[in-house]
Amino acid sequence: MDHIDVLFPRYDQAGRELVRAAYLIAEEALKDHTRSNGQPFIGHPLAVARIACDEIGLSAECVAAVFLHEATRFFPDTDIASAKFGKDVYTIVDGLNKISTIKPKDTRLEAENYKRLIVSYSKDPRVTVLKIADRLEVMRSLDMFPKLSRERKILETMMLYIPLAHQLGLYNIKSEMEDIYFRHAEPEQYRAITNKLKSTERDRQKLMTQFIEPLKQKLSDEGISYKLKIRTKTALSIYKKMQKQKVAFEGVFDVFAIRFIIDCETDRDTEHALCWKVFSYVTEEYESDTKRLRDWISNPKPNGYESLHITVKNKEGSFLEVQIRTKRMDDMAESGLASHWSYKGIRHEATLDKWLGAVRKALESPLGSDSDPMAAYYEDDVLELPAKDVFVFTPSGELRKLPAGASVLDFAFDIHSGLGTRCTGGKINGKAVRINEKLNTGDVVEIMSGKNQKPSADWLNFVVTGKARTKIKQKLSEVEFQHAADGKELLERRLKNWKMELDDETLAAILKKLQLKTINAFYAAVGKGEVDVSDVKSLITEARSHETPQAEIPEKKSQGGIREHKGNDDILVIDAKNVRGLDYRMAKCCNPVFGDDVFGFVTIKEGVKIHRMSCPNAARLMEMYPYRIQKVKWSDNPGTGNFQTGLRVTAAQEPSVINEIMDIVNSFRASIRMFNVTENQRNGTYDITMKIAVPSNLELDKVISQIRNLRNVLKISRM
Repeated sequence: MDHIDVLFPRYDQAGRELVRAAYLIAEEALKDHTRSNGQPFIGHPLAVARIACDEIGLSAECVAAVFLHEATRFFPDTDIASAKFGKDVYTIVDGLNKISTIKPKDTRLEAENYKRLIVSYSKDPRVTVLKIADRLEVMRSLDMFPKLSRERKILETMMLYIPLAHQLGLYNIKSEMEDIYFRHAEPEQYRAITNKLKSTERDRQKLMTQFIEPLKQKLSDEGISYKLKIRTKTALSIYKKMQKQKVAFEGVFDVFAIRFIIDCETDRDTEHALCWKVFSYVTEEYESDTKRLRDWISNPKPNGYESLHITVKNKEGSFLEVQIRTKRMDDMAESGLASHWSYKGIRHEATLDKWLGAVRKALESPLGSDSDPMAAYYEDDVLELPAKDVFVFTPSGELRKLPAGASVLDFAFDIHSGLGTRCTGGKINGKAVRINEKLNTGDVVEIMSGKNQKPSADWLNFVVTGKARTKIKQKLSEVEFQHAADGKELLERRLKNWKMELDDETLAAILKKLQLKTINAFYAAVGKGEVDVSDVKSLITEARSHETPQAEIPEKKSQGGIREHKGNDDILVIDAKNVRGLDYRMAKCCNPVFGDDVFGFVTIKEGVKIHRMSCPNAARLMEMYPYRIQKVKWSDNPGTGNFQTGLRVTAAQEPSVINEIMDIVNSFRASIRMFNVTENQRNGTYDITMKIAVPSNLELDKVISQIRNLRNVLKISRM
């Protein structure tokens, strides 16, 4: 067994033979080369190869390419073709050699352009990952370089390689490079902060123990397997916070976070459900600051980072950041995109292709981009990667990436939703085109708009982006509701003039005759003029001529069942202070709150259940058990009680909408007791269910009204 077998045991025999062949070529080519400290230069590619293998999880082909790159970089005539390493290896070597020739004049000014060059030279995205591994080894060996060279490498690392590592989710590597940078750039501040962290380590452990104690039983009862760990911010991150907030070390309250790592199946739905369940337990036990909620489970970061972050106040009044994620998510956060191999099999070509596609998408996004190149990556493995994207430019030269088949209208919505709804056409490379014109890579696109332009249902036939489809549907719904409101107002005025009323049975008959499915559709048809309001009078008359005589209407159809029931004239008075008393309880099927129109239902074992009049079970209970119906009313004084009720929200998949909803609830006399988000990929929407505690229906109505007014909320209803 030679040192290659010892250093790279995770590879199979074929993999180690590949690495050995490359190492021997590099060893021979570099035998007379030394580093700044006089050590043999072969130590550098060997250390980079260990990082690529052990810390990132790259394949034997990547490790072989590291050795061959260093050999051919110094000696271009080195023969590497005769060994027949394979196409992948030669592609990676070529990319690494090209990148090594790039020398930015001013790293501060050219970080993004330098990054674009790296990506353009990297036909295989593994090239960029290997370049980051190379830079980590350089930073670990920083002390050997002369001062001027050391300062240049520190600056390059801070401006370019740390952001690149962050973008690819290589957080362990990013954190280590930050630590080394800070130690050299600000040695006194570095020592002060690291000493503070060491001295307060025991306090952090104590806080974590106290935090989990009241949650242990709930988590155990649910069968949730988890482990806790403390994630402490890097010294550099703490220093930046101190500078920004102008506080001492003690004034940075989120120096560390308590991290839940849930052990479960690597199924997206299962993972999301468990994370939100743990979230609900934490927020039930501890007061939470919903303004600081960060939901990267529903909307992963471009680098694939997934986690729920929430800030809570413990029993001593201290603020703690809590992170909730699964083991897979944690591995991704620690090791980056390459960690996915450990779940799918390192030798599966389909998995490799997906991983490479995800890395390339992350690299093609600008540093700090909010786009989500990982969205398709975590879909079911049988799905193909999306068709080739198209890259187009704005007139100012800004690069935009859209899916293949995207139109001028898709581009307009990608720029801004308002521009999309007003789009009348565009110019492609200076030539006027219609809104449905397809785009090609390299096109320069200018959008034309008009104030009077309105979305049409026909637009849905050719747009391909989820954002465009969602916004068009949202706008069409808004227009339809406005027509319905106009139609209802017009009809109500006419009915008043005619001295007529439109009851439910007559309205149902009119809908049937006009072949309309909903009341809203009827009002909208009146508002748009599709149904002449003057014709409604004759429709009412015609419908009533076919009505069942009054004497033949069964008594059970009465809408006044509670008021007409003579067997129970006493009225039960309920108040907010005693909602959990023995006499009555709030029904969970409709979750009534103080002020709702309610009735009581006498159960056999659980006393009187209070239901909303609009409860889905109300009609059935009144019809089948009229003798159990109890009249109830709320007391005049609402008291100080809290009522738990449920809300269901449908919203467009915009990253900000979840935080906006939580901020609204938090701004009123309400608190979130449960919050669950499901992604509807087909419609491009979030299906959100939550339970909130409110003192009365007045406060609830305020919450609902504010949420309904949010730009990205399509629908909200009580559960």
